[in-house]
Amino acid sequence: MSFGVVAMALPDVSLSLSPHALTAENRGFDPMIGRKLVAGVEAGLLRNLHVVLAERGGETILESYGSGPDEDWGRPLGDVSFGPETLHDLRSITKSVVSLLYGIALERDLVPRLDTPILSAFPGYPDLAADPARMSRTIEHAFTMSLGMDWDETKPYTDPENSEIAMELAPDRYRFILDRALVAEPGTRWIYSGGATALIGKIIETGTGKTLPEFAKEVLFDPLGIKTFKWSAGKDGTHSSASGVRLTAPDLLKIGRLVLNDGVWEGRQVVPEAWLTASLRPVIATGEGVDYGYFWFCGSAHIPALGGQVPWFGGFGNGGQRLFVCPKADVAAVVYSGDYNNWLAWITPTRIWLEIILANLQRA
Repeated sequence: MSFGVVAMALPDVSLSLSPHALTAENRGFDPMIGRKLVAGVEAGLLRNLHVVLAERGGETILESYGSGPDEDWGRPLGDVSFGPETLHDLRSITKSVVSLLYGIALERDLVPRLDTPILSAFPGYPDLAADPARMSRTIEHAFTMSLGMDWDETKPYTDPENSEIAMELAPDRYRFILDRALVAEPGTRWIYSGGATALIGKIIETGTGKTLPEFAKEVLFDPLGIKTFKWSAGKDGTHSSASGVRLTAPDLLKIGRLVLNDGVWEGRQVVPEAWLTASLRPVIATGEGVDYGYFWFCGSAHIPALGGQVPWFGGFGNGGQRLFVCPKADVAAVVYSGDYNNWLAWITPTRIWLEIILANLQRA
Protein backbone atom coordinates (compact mmCIF):
# COMPACT_ATOMS: atom_id res chain seq x y z
CA MET A 1 0.00 0.00 0.00
CA SER A 2 1.44 3.37 -0.99
CA PHE A 3 -0.07 6.79 -0.48
CA GLY A 4 1.36 10.07 -1.71
CA VAL A 5 -0.05 13.57 -1.77
CA VAL A 6 -0.11 15.27 -5.13
CA ALA A 7 -1.19 18.64 -6.42
CA MET A 8 -2.66 19.33 -9.85
CA ALA A 9 -1.84 15.70 -10.80
CA LEU A 10 1.94 16.29 -10.53
CA PRO A 11 3.23 13.36 -8.46
CA ASP A 12 6.38 14.90 -6.97
CA VAL A 13 5.27 18.43 -6.11
CA SER A 14 6.16 19.48 -2.56
CA LEU A 15 3.08 20.06 -0.45
CA SER A 16 4.39 23.29 1.01
CA LEU A 17 4.74 24.79 -2.47
CA SER A 18 1.71 23.23 -4.12
CA PRO A 19 -1.14 25.32 -5.47
CA HIS A 20 -3.45 23.46 -3.13
CA ALA A 21 -1.38 24.47 -0.12
CA LEU A 22 -1.62 28.11 -1.15
CA THR A 23 -5.34 27.72 -1.79
CA ALA A 24 -5.77 26.06 1.59
CA GLU A 25 -4.18 29.06 3.28
CA ASN A 26 -6.25 31.50 1.25
CA ARG A 27 -9.40 29.57 2.15
CA GLY A 28 -8.67 29.76 5.86
CA PHE A 29 -6.79 26.51 6.47
CA ASP A 30 -3.35 25.80 7.87
CA PRO A 31 -1.17 25.62 4.72
CA MET A 32 0.52 22.52 6.18
CA ILE A 33 -2.71 20.54 6.14
CA GLY A 34 -1.34 18.24 3.42
CA ARG A 35 1.88 17.61 5.33
CA LYS A 36 -0.16 16.71 8.40
CA LEU A 37 -2.07 14.16 6.32
CA VAL A 38 1.19 12.60 5.14
CA ALA A 39 2.53 12.56 8.70
CA GLY A 40 -0.55 10.65 9.82
CA VAL A 41 -0.03 8.08 7.09
CA GLU A 42 3.69 7.74 7.86
CA ALA A 43 2.95 7.29 11.57
CA GLY A 44 0.53 4.47 10.79
CA LEU A 45 -2.45 6.38 12.18
CA LEU A 46 -4.18 6.65 8.79
CA ARG A 47 -4.38 3.30 7.08
CA ASN A 48 -5.40 1.77 3.74
CA LEU A 49 -6.17 5.12 2.12
CA HIS A 50 -6.95 5.41 -1.58
CA VAL A 51 -8.08 9.04 -1.98
CA VAL A 52 -8.52 12.15 0.13
CA LEU A 53 -10.11 15.16 -1.55
CA ALA A 54 -11.46 18.27 0.14
CA GLU A 55 -12.68 21.70 -0.90
CA ARG A 56 -13.96 24.90 0.62
CA GLY A 57 -16.10 27.33 -1.29
CA GLY A 58 -15.62 25.29 -4.46
CA GLU A 59 -11.79 25.44 -4.32
CA THR A 60 -9.69 22.34 -3.67
CA ILE A 61 -7.65 22.58 -0.48
CA LEU A 62 -6.44 18.97 -0.22
CA GLU A 63 -6.02 16.37 -2.96
CA SER A 64 -4.25 13.06 -2.39
CA TYR A 65 -4.18 9.83 -4.37
CA GLY A 66 -2.65 6.51 -3.39
CA SER A 67 -2.43 2.94 -4.62
CA GLY A 68 -3.31 -0.44 -3.22
CA PRO A 69 -5.72 -3.39 -3.42
CA ASP A 70 -9.31 -2.54 -4.28
CA GLU A 71 -12.66 -4.16 -5.02
CA ASP A 72 -15.65 -3.63 -7.27
CA TRP A 73 -18.70 -4.54 -5.13
CA GLY A 74 -16.74 -7.36 -3.53
CA ARG A 75 -14.89 -8.49 -6.67
CA PRO A 76 -11.11 -8.15 -6.20
CA LEU A 77 -9.44 -5.75 -8.65
CA GLY A 78 -5.85 -6.27 -7.51
CA ASP A 79 -3.58 -3.28 -6.97
CA VAL A 80 -4.99 -0.04 -8.35
CA SER A 81 -3.26 3.32 -8.80
CA PHE A 82 -5.90 5.91 -8.02
CA GLY A 83 -6.36 9.23 -9.74
CA PRO A 84 -9.10 11.77 -10.41
CA GLU A 85 -10.62 9.59 -13.15
CA THR A 86 -10.64 6.30 -11.22
CA LEU A 87 -14.04 4.90 -10.29
CA HIS A 88 -14.34 3.70 -6.70
CA ASP A 89 -17.03 1.91 -4.71
CA LEU A 90 -19.17 4.21 -2.62
CA ARG A 91 -20.68 1.24 -0.81
CA SER A 92 -23.29 2.69 1.55
CA ILE A 93 -22.72 6.29 0.50
CA THR A 94 -25.05 4.99 -2.23
CA LYS A 95 -27.84 5.32 0.35
CA SER A 96 -27.27 9.07 0.55
CA VAL A 97 -27.43 9.29 -3.26
CA VAL A 98 -30.73 7.38 -3.19
CA SER A 99 -32.04 9.87 -0.66
CA LEU A 100 -31.34 12.72 -3.09
CA LEU A 101 -33.13 10.81 -5.85
CA TYR A 102 -36.22 10.31 -3.72
CA GLY A 103 -36.35 14.01 -2.91
CA ILE A 104 -36.26 14.85 -6.61
CA ALA A 105 -38.95 12.26 -7.41
CA LEU A 106 -41.11 13.45 -4.51
CA GLU A 107 -41.12 17.04 -5.75
CA ARG A 108 -42.32 15.71 -9.12
CA ASP A 109 -45.14 13.74 -7.46
CA LEU A 110 -43.69 10.47 -8.74
CA VAL A 111 -43.36 8.75 -5.37
CA PRO A 112 -45.54 8.60 -2.22
CA ARG A 113 -45.37 10.98 0.72
CA LEU A 114 -43.23 9.92 3.65
CA ASP A 115 -46.19 9.21 5.92
CA THR A 116 -47.41 6.49 3.53
CA PRO A 117 -47.34 2.95 4.98
CA ILE A 118 -44.41 1.20 3.33
CA LEU A 119 -46.55 -1.82 2.45
CA SER A 120 -48.93 0.43 0.50
CA ALA A 121 -46.13 0.79 -2.03
CA PHE A 122 -45.86 -3.02 -2.34
CA PRO A 123 -49.40 -4.20 -3.19
CA GLY A 124 -48.14 -7.68 -4.10
CA TYR A 125 -48.04 -8.71 -0.44
CA PRO A 126 -51.66 -8.53 0.83
CA ASP A 127 -50.93 -11.12 3.50
CA LEU A 128 -48.36 -8.82 5.09
CA ALA A 129 -50.57 -5.76 4.67
CA ALA A 130 -53.30 -7.52 6.64
CA ASP A 131 -51.16 -7.12 9.76
CA PRO A 132 -51.90 -3.70 11.37
CA ALA A 133 -48.51 -3.71 13.10
CA ARG A 134 -46.75 -3.98 9.76
CA MET A 135 -48.98 -1.33 8.19
CA SER A 136 -47.88 1.12 10.88
CA ARG A 137 -44.37 1.26 9.37
CA THR A 138 -44.01 4.17 6.96
CA ILE A 139 -41.68 5.29 4.20
CA GLU A 140 -40.17 7.79 6.64
CA HIS A 141 -39.36 4.93 9.02
CA ALA A 142 -37.45 3.29 6.17
CA PHE A 143 -35.47 6.50 5.57
CA THR A 144 -34.51 6.77 9.24
CA MET A 145 -33.87 3.01 9.52
CA SER A 146 -36.41 2.82 12.32
CA LEU A 147 -38.82 0.30 10.78
CA GLY A 148 -38.39 -1.83 13.90
CA MET A 149 -37.80 -4.96 11.82
CA ASP A 150 -35.12 -7.53 12.51
CA TRP A 151 -31.99 -6.94 10.40
CA ASP A 152 -28.35 -7.80 11.01
CA GLU A 153 -25.44 -6.35 9.04
CA THR A 154 -22.89 -6.85 11.81
CA LYS A 155 -21.54 -9.95 10.08
CA PRO A 156 -19.06 -9.55 7.20
CA TYR A 157 -20.55 -8.86 3.78
CA THR A 158 -18.99 -12.13 2.64
CA ASP A 159 -21.24 -14.03 5.08
CA PRO A 160 -24.63 -15.27 3.79
CA GLU A 161 -26.00 -14.68 7.30
CA ASN A 162 -25.46 -10.96 6.83
CA SER A 163 -29.00 -9.70 6.16
CA GLU A 164 -28.02 -7.67 3.10
CA ILE A 165 -26.31 -10.69 1.54
CA ALA A 166 -29.24 -12.91 2.49
CA MET A 167 -31.52 -10.39 0.76
CA GLU A 168 -29.41 -10.63 -2.39
CA LEU A 169 -29.70 -14.43 -2.29
CA ALA A 170 -33.44 -14.51 -1.55
CA PRO A 171 -35.88 -15.56 -4.31
CA ASP A 172 -37.97 -12.44 -3.57
CA ARG A 173 -35.87 -9.69 -1.99
CA TYR A 174 -38.82 -7.45 -1.11
CA ARG A 175 -40.78 -10.17 0.68
CA PHE A 176 -37.58 -11.07 2.48
CA ILE A 177 -37.31 -7.49 3.79
CA LEU A 178 -40.97 -6.87 4.54
CA ASP A 179 -41.49 -10.21 6.28
CA ARG A 180 -38.74 -9.70 8.88
CA ALA A 181 -39.72 -10.19 12.51
CA LEU A 182 -41.00 -7.05 14.25
CA VAL A 183 -38.62 -6.27 17.11
CA ALA A 184 -39.47 -2.67 18.04
CA GLU A 185 -42.17 -0.06 17.64
CA PRO A 186 -41.61 2.00 14.48
CA GLY A 187 -39.62 5.15 14.99
CA THR A 188 -38.15 4.08 18.33
CA ARG A 189 -34.99 2.11 17.49
CA TRP A 190 -32.31 2.59 14.84
CA ILE A 191 -31.39 -0.67 13.12
CA TYR A 192 -28.95 -0.28 10.23
CA SER A 193 -30.62 -1.84 7.20
CA GLY A 194 -29.71 -2.06 3.54
CA GLY A 195 -33.13 -3.61 3.19
CA ALA A 196 -34.77 -0.31 4.12
CA THR A 197 -32.85 1.35 1.29
CA ALA A 198 -33.78 -1.43 -1.13
CA LEU A 199 -37.45 -0.67 -0.46
CA ILE A 200 -36.90 3.04 -1.18
CA GLY A 201 -35.01 2.20 -4.38
CA LYS A 202 -37.86 0.01 -5.60
CA ILE A 203 -40.40 2.76 -4.87
CA ILE A 204 -38.32 5.19 -6.94
CA GLU A 205 -38.15 2.76 -9.86
CA THR A 206 -41.88 2.03 -9.71
CA GLY A 207 -42.82 5.69 -9.53
CA THR A 208 -40.46 6.95 -12.22
CA GLY A 209 -40.72 3.99 -14.58
CA LYS A 210 -36.92 4.03 -14.82
CA THR A 211 -34.11 2.02 -13.31
CA LEU A 212 -32.12 3.74 -10.59
CA PRO A 213 -29.12 4.41 -12.87
CA GLU A 214 -31.42 5.75 -15.61
CA PHE A 215 -33.18 8.11 -13.21
CA ALA A 216 -29.95 9.13 -11.49
CA LYS A 217 -28.31 9.93 -14.82
CA GLU A 218 -31.24 12.07 -15.93
CA VAL A 219 -31.94 14.07 -12.78
CA LEU A 220 -28.67 14.10 -10.82
CA PHE A 221 -25.57 12.95 -12.66
CA ASP A 222 -26.13 14.74 -15.98
CA PRO A 223 -26.98 18.08 -14.31
CA LEU A 224 -23.73 17.83 -12.30
CA GLY A 225 -21.67 16.89 -15.35
CA ILE A 226 -21.00 13.40 -14.03
CA LYS A 227 -20.33 11.44 -17.20
CA THR A 228 -18.86 8.18 -15.90
CA PHE A 229 -20.36 5.98 -13.21
CA LYS A 230 -21.32 2.40 -12.51
CA TRP A 231 -24.29 1.03 -10.58
CA SER A 232 -23.89 -2.64 -9.67
CA ALA A 233 -26.81 -5.06 -9.75
CA GLY A 234 -27.53 -8.39 -8.11
CA LYS A 235 -27.93 -11.69 -9.93
CA ASP A 236 -31.62 -10.90 -10.48
CA GLY A 237 -30.72 -7.65 -12.25
CA THR A 238 -31.86 -5.42 -9.39
CA HIS A 239 -29.56 -2.45 -8.94
CA SER A 240 -28.30 -2.15 -5.38
CA SER A 241 -29.83 0.84 -3.60
CA ALA A 242 -27.75 0.08 -0.53
CA SER A 243 -24.23 -0.10 -1.91
CA GLY A 244 -23.99 -0.31 -5.69
CA VAL A 245 -22.68 3.05 -6.98
CA ARG A 246 -19.11 3.69 -8.18
CA LEU A 247 -17.96 7.28 -8.79
CA THR A 248 -14.70 9.14 -9.14
CA ALA A 249 -13.70 11.20 -6.11
CA PRO A 250 -14.12 14.57 -7.90
CA ASP A 251 -17.63 13.57 -8.98
CA LEU A 252 -18.63 12.50 -5.48
CA LEU A 253 -17.25 15.81 -4.24
CA LYS A 254 -19.63 17.54 -6.66
CA ILE A 255 -22.50 15.91 -4.79
CA GLY A 256 -21.05 17.27 -1.56
CA ARG A 257 -20.90 20.76 -3.07
CA LEU A 258 -24.49 20.35 -4.30
CA VAL A 259 -25.60 19.63 -0.73
CA LEU A 260 -23.67 22.62 0.59
CA ASN A 261 -25.34 24.80 -2.04
CA ASP A 262 -28.82 23.78 -0.83
CA GLY A 263 -29.37 21.62 -3.91
CA VAL A 264 -28.35 24.26 -6.47
CA TRP A 265 -25.78 23.54 -9.19
CA GLU A 266 -24.72 26.27 -11.60
CA GLY A 267 -27.91 28.22 -10.96
CA ARG A 268 -30.23 25.22 -11.31
CA GLN A 269 -32.19 23.70 -8.41
CA VAL A 270 -31.28 20.04 -8.86
CA VAL A 271 -32.42 18.75 -5.45
CA PRO A 272 -35.24 20.50 -3.58
CA GLU A 273 -33.88 22.62 -0.75
CA ALA A 274 -36.75 21.53 1.50
CA TRP A 275 -35.78 17.89 1.00
CA LEU A 276 -32.18 18.55 1.99
CA THR A 277 -33.32 20.45 5.08
CA ALA A 278 -35.45 17.46 6.09
CA SER A 279 -32.77 14.91 5.20
CA LEU A 280 -30.04 16.57 7.23
CA ARG A 281 -32.20 16.92 10.33
CA PRO A 282 -31.15 14.51 13.11
CA VAL A 283 -34.18 12.28 13.63
CA ILE A 284 -32.96 9.29 15.63
CA ALA A 285 -29.89 8.42 17.66
CA THR A 286 -27.79 5.56 16.32
CA GLY A 287 -26.11 4.76 19.61
CA GLU A 288 -22.78 5.09 17.82
CA GLY A 289 -21.95 8.71 18.60
CA VAL A 290 -23.88 10.22 15.70
CA ASP A 291 -27.54 10.70 14.82
CA TYR A 292 -29.37 9.81 11.63
CA GLY A 293 -31.55 11.72 9.18
CA TYR A 294 -32.81 10.46 5.82
CA PHE A 295 -29.92 8.15 4.86
CA TRP A 296 -27.43 10.72 6.19
CA PHE A 297 -25.42 10.55 9.40
CA CYS A 298 -25.45 13.70 11.54
CA GLY A 299 -22.56 14.66 13.80
CA SER A 300 -20.87 17.72 15.23
CA ALA A 301 -17.34 18.99 15.77
CA HIS A 302 -15.74 21.68 17.90
CA ILE A 303 -14.31 24.31 15.53
CA PRO A 304 -12.99 27.34 17.44
CA ALA A 305 -12.73 29.41 14.24
CA LEU A 306 -16.49 29.06 13.86
CA GLY A 307 -17.33 29.76 17.48
CA GLY A 308 -17.64 26.28 18.96
CA GLN A 309 -19.69 23.17 18.21
CA VAL A 310 -20.72 22.93 14.56
CA PRO A 311 -22.93 20.30 12.85
CA TRP A 312 -21.67 18.16 9.99
CA PHE A 313 -23.26 15.42 7.87
CA GLY A 314 -21.98 12.36 6.09
CA GLY A 315 -22.62 9.43 3.83
CA PHE A 316 -20.77 6.41 5.22
CA GLY A 317 -19.68 3.28 3.33
CA ASN A 318 -18.09 -0.07 4.18
CA GLY A 319 -14.30 -0.01 4.12
CA GLY A 320 -13.87 3.63 5.08
CA GLN A 321 -15.75 5.36 2.24
CA ARG A 322 -17.00 8.80 3.24
CA LEU A 323 -18.67 11.91 1.88
CA PHE A 324 -18.55 14.64 4.52
CA VAL A 325 -20.14 18.09 4.42
CA CYS A 326 -20.04 20.88 6.98
CA PRO A 327 -22.42 23.64 5.87
CA LYS A 328 -21.35 26.24 8.43
CA ALA A 329 -17.71 25.83 7.32
CA ASP A 330 -18.71 25.46 3.64
CA VAL A 331 -16.42 22.42 3.46
CA ALA A 332 -16.90 19.09 1.67
CA ALA A 333 -14.57 16.10 1.68
CA VAL A 334 -14.31 12.66 0.11
CA VAL A 335 -12.33 9.78 1.58
CA TYR A 336 -11.90 6.50 -0.28
CA SER A 337 -10.26 3.55 1.45
CA GLY A 338 -9.59 -0.15 0.94
CA ASP A 339 -10.40 -1.35 4.45
CA TYR A 340 -13.42 -3.43 3.41
CA ASN A 341 -15.16 -5.54 6.07
CA ASN A 342 -12.96 -4.18 8.84
CA TRP A 343 -15.19 -2.86 11.62
CA LEU A 344 -12.43 -0.45 12.63
CA ALA A 345 -12.40 1.15 9.18
CA TRP A 346 -14.31 4.17 10.55
CA ILE A 347 -11.25 5.36 12.46
CA THR A 348 -9.14 6.61 9.54
CA PRO A 349 -11.80 8.70 7.74
CA THR A 350 -13.03 10.09 11.04
CA ARG A 351 -9.52 11.22 11.96
CA ILE A 352 -9.03 12.80 8.56
CA TRP A 353 -12.30 14.70 8.79
CA LEU A 354 -12.06 15.84 12.41
CA GLU A 355 -8.31 16.02 13.07
CA ILE A 356 -6.85 16.87 9.66
CA ILE A 357 -9.54 18.89 7.88
CA LEU A 358 -11.88 20.57 10.38
CA ALA A 359 -9.21 20.96 13.09
CA ASN A 360 -7.02 22.89 10.66
CA LEU A 361 -9.66 25.44 9.75
CA GLN A 362 -8.21 28.65 11.14
CA ARG A 363 -10.71 31.29 10.16
CA ALA A 364 -14.33 31.58 9.08
